[in-house]
Amino acid sequence: MKLKFIKFKALSLALILLATSCASSTMITTVPGNAKIYINGEYVGHTPYKHKDSKIVGSSNTIRVEKEGYETYNDTFSKDEKVAVGPLIGGIFLLVPFLWVMKYEKGRIYDLRPVETE
Repeated sequence: MKLKFIKFKALSLALILLATSCASSTMITTVPGNAKIYINGEYVGHTPYKHKDSKIVGSSNTIRVEKEGYETYNDTFSKDEKVAVGPLIGGIFLLVPFLWVMKYEKGRIYDLRPVETE
């Protein structure tokens, strides 16, 4: 009975570790701050903004940054910037975690340019 409990506990811990390591986040900052952020066409908030998702390796996001008096900034970022150790180790035992073996950089800074007036 005690051995079954230990196995259950170990399996539960492994599943929790695997589930939490599937998510990745990146902090989006702008200079100057308090700019509007749109990710994949959807308004998500103002900078600084922490973007988090559990998309698989190679997934891309489009980002649009807007601030009055500054040029609109458009960019993309993908989930292929850094290796995630948890899914890498989990992928040794099960192949599925390899879908989340990459993650985003911790942060990204966008330097906005003022709109030129004539």
